[in-house]
Amino acid sequence: MTTLHPDGPAHTGWTLRIRFVLGNAYGGGGTIRTTLTMAGALAERGHDVEIASVLGRPSPPVFEIPPGVRLVTLTGGPQRAARSRWDPRRVAQALLRRFRSRLIHPGDVRYANFSFESDLALWRYLRRQRNVVLVGTRAGINLALARYAPRSNVVIAQEHMNLRRHGEPLRAGFRAHYPTLHALVTLTEGDAEDYRAFLGEQAAVQAIPNAVPDLGAVAPAHERSEDSKIVVAAGRLTRQKGFDLLIGAWRPVVAAHPDWQLHIYGGGHLEADLRRQIDDLGLAESVRLMGFSDDLPRHLSQASLYVLSSRFEGFPLVLLEAMGCGLPVVAFDCPTGPADLIEDGVTGLLVPPKSKRRLSEAMLRAIEDPQLRRTMGRNARHLVESYSQAGIAERWERLFSDLSRKAG
Repeated sequence: MTTLHPDGPAHTGWTLRIRFVLGNAYGGGGTIRTTLTMAGALAERGHDVEIASVLGRPSPPVFEIPPGVRLVTLTGGPQRAARSRWDPRRVAQALLRRFRSRLIHPGDVRYANFSFESDLALWRYLRRQRNVVLVGTRAGINLALARYAPRSNVVIAQEHMNLRRHGEPLRAGFRAHYPTLHALVTLTEGDAEDYRAFLGEQAAVQAIPNAVPDLGAVAPAHERSEDSKIVVAAGRLTRQKGFDLLIGAWRPVVAAHPDWQLHIYGGGHLEADLRRQIDDLGLAESVRLMGFSDDLPRHLSQASLYVLSSRFEGFPLVLLEAMGCGLPVVAFDCPTGPADLIEDGVTGLLVPPKSKRRLSEAMLRAIEDPQLRRTMGRNARHLVESYSQAGIAERWERLFSDLSRKAG
């Protein structure tokens, strides 16, 4: 087996054939964004990079596909919209979608999105792959790759959440099939340690964090001569992100500083609930749900503080992005990620998980101490330099090359 070809990039001497497999590359989530970021960085380094999206939409992807990266949509993409309603293939696909997936583990939180139609498409895609590096990006797909990808490939699972968030049925699948992978890659060293203890010595586990996305030509927040009076948060409007906790914690903050505002960027199914909470607490003048933005770095650089209120995370990419913009941060010390990025009082402020009182206190401390904000913002931006796309791409490249040579 070989996934390497001579006369490739000068830094490796080889060209890698890399295939990332996403559940749905058309959405706006962090897993999608960071996968596209790393796919683009690897393509820029001269590798043959393809993203396979098991699911798709007739509309264009939320995020731009990087130059040099091919997007292959297995089901539900633009080709479906182009077919006649009564096209035999479209009718057959509609029938297949009525049957539940057998390839994706039912413990995956997005299991209901998959079907027998997506099973067949993924199966066919996997059987066509020979001598490539296959990288899964969510639990259900990782297990499908571990079980069904041809052995001529290097097969890698990437964990974008953390072991503690998965239920026992999914864990049983990990225990049975993850040791057959060439590698399991987590986002934090703490999660890697949990997986090593859980899977035993037969599993190859290592940690590679997400890279900070390209922030463009934004001015670092800590370098502004006059601070704005805006606190920013961003993410999907779901229970995981804890915006209900943040809104509750904001009430004593705005009572002390009525000229400050909280701007929350993102969309999701809890939008109506959050709007009701804002109205019920009398915060409509100071809390704004801003919707999804494709230019988040600009908004981050214009704020004075970023707050992460998540109940749990894998590796909070938007926190890294905010720090890269020179923005001081306040975050719940939730599992996992914030403690890997934040040194309390140096690059940000860590708060006990789910404590609205302590979150309020930390926001007040940052708001009332401009020098602390500037110092933490400067330190945060310096720390993020170690998460550059080039540096993280080199780590992935080294892993792919080592595994390919060992398997060859």
